[in-house]
Amino acid sequence: MRYRAPKRRTALTAALAAALMTVSLTAGCTRHGTSDDGRAPHGTPSPSGQSTAGTGSVLAVKIDNVGAARPQTGLDAADVVYAEQVEGGLSRLMAVYATKLPEAVGPVRSARESDLQLLRQFDRPTLAFSGAQSRLLPLIDKAPLRPKTPDEAPGAFYRGSGRPAPHNLYLHPARLLDAAPGKAALTTGFRYGPAPAPAGGTVTASRTVRYPAARFTFTWSADRHGWLVSMDGTPARTTDGDRPAPATVVVQHVRVTTSKYHDALGNHTPFTQTVGSGEAEVLRDGRSFEATWARRAATDGTTFTGADGSPVNLADGQVWVVFAQA
Repeated sequence: MRYRAPKRRTALTAALAAALMTVSLTAGCTRHGTSDDGRAPHGTPSPSGQSTAGTGSVLAVKIDNVGAARPQTGLDAADVVYAEQVEGGLSRLMAVYATKLPEAVGPVRSARESDLQLLRQFDRPTLAFSGAQSRLLPLIDKAPLRPKTPDEAPGAFYRGSGRPAPHNLYLHPARLLDAAPGKAALTTGFRYGPAPAPAGGTVTASRTVRYPAARFTFTWSADRHGWLVSMDGTPARTTDGDRPAPATVVVQHVRVTTSKYHDALGNHTPFTQTVGSGEAEVLRDGRSFEATWARRAATDGTTFTGADGSPVNLADGQVWVVFAQA
């Protein structure tokens, strides 16, 4: 997708923004002026000030996930990794960093409308991305987050060697944030703790989630006490040679609809609805636990509840959330 930088507001665009704000208010809004479901069309300008120093909020990075982009860098340092479907049935990742910042992350790619709703659970997160569809860029600029692209922060991004563009754009996180904000910034709604019961759940050796043109497989490793990740049938590795092995994998069944945005080839972008409720599977400790997920508003985190009404705890450590078509 061709990169285009956000346009600076002029008197004319300011007037247009004011008109859009009026429409948003009549449509029913929550705090920060965005719609109650967090979708982009009702976005309003974010609070003033763009400095990321001492923000106390997370860094989210959009990461390329086609074959030419692998192995990725810095993925194993993320606290949460979200996997979503994009154009052509392919997949893309969003890595969220709160407890530590790796030296580099990438390859960095473009943002989607679904990201704006997903990120509303955090307090003005920094979103690092390479660009977006031209009609979506103004909405990203108005959302309650800190958008950072190569044009906005050129000193934080660089082109790696050995790969063709666009699969060679990387980020130095420390040039966007002074320090990792800490675990308190992870306002995901996730609850961590012991498994529901010693004999609870179903023994599970592996679990595969399929998109039309991509798939993820998670295989339990007792040695790593985590789920070894494979992508499109190939074991995933970082540029350091390590295999990601999240302690918890959540398969979250959501509504995936067609948005009004599309790529240069005319393929419409799927919109992943992360506000609402539905079925989920929580994989931890070599077992699968059936659950129901709920997120009442875009500003809320997501909770997971078992059939008996009790919370389903996640294991301490990295969490992967894979959004699957309900």
